[in-house]
Amino acid sequence: MRRSRCFLNTILGVVIAAGACAKESVGVSEPEPPSYSLLGSLSGVLLQCTPEQYTVATAVIGPAGGVLHFGQHTLVVPSGALTANVTIQGEVITGDVNSVRFSPEGLTFQAKPTLTMSYRNCSGLGMLLSKKIAYTDEGLNLLELLQSLDLSGEKLVSAPLKHFSRYAIAY
Repeated sequence: MRRSRCFLNTILGVVIAAGACAKESVGVSEPEPPSYSLLGSLSGVLLQCTPEQYTVATAVIGPAGGVLHFGQHTLVVPSGALTANVTIQGEVITGDVNSVRFSPEGLTFQAKPTLTMSYRNCSGLGMLLSKKIAYTDEGLNLLELLQSLDLSGEKLVSAPLKHFSRYAIAY
């Protein structure tokens, strides 16, 4: 009886080992744990600011280009960016982040306009890091961090826009 039990245990061990080898041979492997970095955890956080006053401004901008000033922020549309005159509206949305919204939403351009946003009314640890303009949804969830130029001495950040939507300052 003892020998047969020992024999069964040996067979069971061989079967388990063979199963483990078969798993490796077909390319099944354990998932790798996620990796984290300090830089990655700090990217894409909206900069905290004192609320700005709600402001709205409109301008008709066409093929010659133009500038729209609204609150502390500026949109520069270069010549050739639009093929026809368009009424463009820029809004400063009040809240604890600097956020702006453009319409008509989804408007696209032949040449990218540049949005420059001020963060003079902002503070906190995010002020120590490079600022970026972030494309967000209406709930201020980050959808994309734009390639931005942080002019920290002037407390301004600029980025070219692909389309009109809602944007905020992030770090």
